[in-house]
Amino acid sequence: MKTKPDNHYNLAIVDPPYGIGMDGNNNWSGSKHKVKEWDNEAPCLEYFEQLFRTSKNQIIWGANHFIERMPKNSKCWLIWDKKNDGFSFADGEMAWTSFDTAVRFFRYHRGKQTDTRIHPTQKPKDLYRWILKNYAKDGNKILDTHGGSMSIALACDMENFDLDICEIDIEYFETGKKRYNEFKQQVTMF
Repeated sequence: MKTKPDNHYNLAIVDPPYGIGMDGNNNWSGSKHKVKEWDNEAPCLEYFEQLFRTSKNQIIWGANHFIERMPKNSKCWLIWDKKNDGFSFADGEMAWTSFDTAVRFFRYHRGKQTDTRIHPTQKPKDLYRWILKNYAKDGNKILDTHGGSMSIALACDMENFDLDICEIDIEYFETGKKRYNEFKQQVTMF
């Protein structure tokens, strides 16, 4: 982000590490992933300074775990209600937003997700599509600094948004890129 000018992105939709040790070994969803230590700490203050400098608006998943690093209060939180009634680590997830609107819920049972889970904290592409439909405008440039499973890449493609995406873990990057390429092949077949 240091190479980008101020307000380069219209909207940053990010799902950074929460700092809660979600390493793949303690994933209560029932799926096992290779144990990695990427979730031992939440991003540093410099990350948030750059994120807010380079993007006009932000949606930040897991901010309830590191709220002291957020620069301002927000009355608009997004809540993903997983509709799983206590069968996994959490019944829902929260995202801090820079928008001046009311709290909004996205209700989607994780068990109905048809995509193969390739990341311990993978969000459904339908969640990202809902976010884009409700918080992005035509022509917006989107940023995701923690690509993970690349669900947002699929959603941005489906909703026709330009996306810059980063992922430092080469294994997640390659697996997510494969997922995206397979998605694109299916789209071109029909």
